[in-house]
Amino acid sequence: MSTTLSATLRLGATLLATAALALPLHARPMTAEDVARLESVGTMAVSPDGRSIAFTTTRLPNVTTGEKDGTPAQQLKLATAPDAIRTFLPQDMSVAAIDFSPDGRTISFLWKKGDEKRAVWGIPTDGGAYRKLAAVGDADVRSYAWAPDGSRVFLLAGPAEDSARRAEADKGFTAIVYEEEARLNRMFSARVGDTVDAQPTPITVPGYVSAFKVTPDGRTGIIDSAPTPSVDDSFVAKRVHIVDLATGEVLRVVETPGKLGDVEVSPDGRTLSMIAAVDVNDPADTTLHLVDVATGQFRALNAGAPEAAIDAHWLPDGRLAAIIHRGAQSLLRYYRPNGTVAGEVDAGDLILTDIKANGRTLAVEATTPTHPGELFVVNGNRFTRWTAHNPWLSEITFGRQRVITYAARDGQQIEGILIEPVGGVPAGGAPTIMTIHGGPEAHDSNGWLTGYSSPGQVGAGAGYAVFYPNYRGSTAYGTAFSKEHQGDYAGKEFDDIVDGKRALVAAGVTDPNRTGITGGSYGGYASAWGATAQSEEFAASVMFVGISNQVSKFGTTDIPMEMYNVHARKWPWENWMGMLEVSPVYHVDKAETPILIMHGAEDTRVAPSQSYELYRNIKVRKPETPVRLVLYPGEGHGLVRAAARYDYNTRMMQWFDTYLKTGNRSAPMPAPRPALNLAGAAVAE
Repeated sequence: MSTTLSATLRLGATLLATAALALPLHARPMTAEDVARLESVGTMAVSPDGRSIAFTTTRLPNVTTGEKDGTPAQQLKLATAPDAIRTFLPQDMSVAAIDFSPDGRTISFLWKKGDEKRAVWGIPTDGGAYRKLAAVGDADVRSYAWAPDGSRVFLLAGPAEDSARRAEADKGFTAIVYEEEARLNRMFSARVGDTVDAQPTPITVPGYVSAFKVTPDGRTGIIDSAPTPSVDDSFVAKRVHIVDLATGEVLRVVETPGKLGDVEVSPDGRTLSMIAAVDVNDPADTTLHLVDVATGQFRALNAGAPEAAIDAHWLPDGRLAAIIHRGAQSLLRYYRPNGTVAGEVDAGDLILTDIKANGRTLAVEATTPTHPGELFVVNGNRFTRWTAHNPWLSEITFGRQRVITYAARDGQQIEGILIEPVGGVPAGGAPTIMTIHGGPEAHDSNGWLTGYSSPGQVGAGAGYAVFYPNYRGSTAYGTAFSKEHQGDYAGKEFDDIVDGKRALVAAGVTDPNRTGITGGSYGGYASAWGATAQSEEFAASVMFVGISNQVSKFGTTDIPMEMYNVHARKWPWENWMGMLEVSPVYHVDKAETPILIMHGAEDTRVAPSQSYELYRNIKVRKPETPVRLVLYPGEGHGLVRAAARYDYNTRMMQWFDTYLKTGNRSAPMPAPRPALNLAGAAVAE
C-alpha cells in the first residue's frame, strides 16, 4: 500500500517515539560484510511432470572470510517440496542455463570443464554421474534448447577461432580495429546419445543471434537476431525471426519497432508471447504482446497501462501467466489464449521477478524487504516459499521499509520507497541517502534493495534514512510516464529527486542539511548533477559509472542511437551549448559537495573518461572541494568481482559517514584505502 505524505505527516509523532525504542539484545544492524555473503536463487526450471524444481543458488566468494576473489558462482540444486532440497554437484562446479530433458530424467546445464570449451552437460534426476551431452569443439556453447523428442539439442555457439588472427597475435600484432571485427554466433543441431556428437549439424541463421526457442514440433526456431553484435543494435535493431530449422530459411520477421525482451512459445506452437516496446521512442520493453507465428502479426495486451510486464510463461492449459509490476508492487496476471485477462493474484509483500511453469506447477522467484530472491510455488492465491537462503538474516534488525507518494513541484505524483533508520527517525530528521536507479528506464520495487552499490539496510543500520525515488523516466508507471524525461536532460527528472527530499524534510524524516545522493549510470549522472548544479541540496555524493559531459559522452558510448531514440531525442550538434548546459562539468563552479567518483576501468557504456573529466574539473576549479576518483581494473559498467564489490560498499559508506552523517563538508578526506575485514582481520592503509 502507498502512503501519501499527508498520512506520513500524521505518523511523525510515532516515528519520533520509535527512535527511543531499545533494540532486541540478539539483534544487530546489517554491514558491508553481510552484503558480501548474500546468497539468492539464480535460475530455475520446472520438471515436465511438475513434481520437482531445479534451481541454482548464486553467490560471490566471501572475501571477508578468506575465500579467493572471483565472480558469481551458481550451484545446482533440486527441490521437491518446501525445504526438501538436494545439492546435485560439487560445490566448485558453477553451472548455468539449467533445464530438464523432455522425459524429465535428466537435468541439463552449461558448464566449462578445465580448459575445455563450455558445453551442455547432464545429470540424472534420480542421481548418478554427470556427463557431457553436446558440444561445439571450437567454441563455447552460449545457450541451448532440447528438441521436443529429446533426441537432439540445438546449440548457440560463439564464432570459430580465427587461426590466422591468433597467429598474428602470437607474433605481437594485437591491434584492435574498433567496431569492425565483431563476429557472429552460430547455431547447430547435435544428436544426444551414449557418446557426444562429434560433428553437430550447422543451421543457417540470420545476423547476430542472441537467444532462441524451439516450437513444440521441433521444426521452427524462434530466434532473436540483430544485424551486428553491437550493444546499440541489441537495443534498437533486434527482432524476432521465425526460421525453418531444417533449411535455415527465414519464414517471417516480427517487425516490432523498438526494444525487444522476453519471448515465449505457446504449447501448441501457434502463438508467441513477447515483451517489447510499443514504438522506437519507448524507453523500455515493458508491454506484453501476442504474436501469430503463421503471419508474424502482433498485438499489444497492456499498452498504455500504468505498469510494466516483467516476465511471462505459458501454462500447459494454454493460458499465459505474466509478472506485472505496477509502481513499486507486483502481481501475477493470467491471460486466456485469446489475450483477454482471466484473473490476477496480488503478490502482497512479494516482488515477483521470474516465472517458470510445467505440469501443474507454477514457480516464481521473489524478494521482500527482508530477503533477496527465493523460490516460491503458486497455489491458487497463495505463494508457498520453498527455499530459505541466508538464515542468518534472522539476526538482523531491519529498518522499516514502505512506499510513499509525494507531489512534485508541478503536481505530478511521484512514488518512492523509504527505509527508515534502525530504531526510528530521530528528532530533527535523519541523515538521508537519496539512492537513484539507473536507466532511467528502470524502477525500484518495494522488495530487497540492499546491494554493493545500494545502501539499503546497511545504511539503515548505520543510522541513515535511505530513499529510492521512481522519478520521471522510470518504468512500471506506463509508457507515457517513462517518456516524460525525454528531451529534458536534468530537468523534471532530477527536480523530482529534490522534490522528494523536500517532501521527506516536511514529513520530519530527513535532515535538510544532511542529505546525500548516490547512484550508478543514469543514477551516477544524477549524483554528479546533485554535487554540482544542485550542490546546495546535497551534503555528500557518491557517483558510480556516471555521466559528466553529455557532449563527449555521445562520442565515447556504445549506445549512441539508443541515447538519441529514448533519451535526448536530438543530436549534440543540433544544440551544442544546450547539451553542455545539462552536463555536470558545466556547473563545477557551484560544486561545494564532497564527491566520491567510482568507475569500472573497462566501461564501454559510460567511458571512464566521464569520471576523469569531472574529477579534473573539480580538482582544478574547486580545489577546496573534497573529491576522489577510484577506478576498478577489469570491471565494466557495474562491478562483478567480489573484492571490487566489497571495496565499493565499504568506500561508499565511509564517504557518507565522513561528510553526510557529520554534515561537515570541510572534513578531511578519509584514507585512500578503507579498512577491510579480510579473513577476520582488519586491513587499512
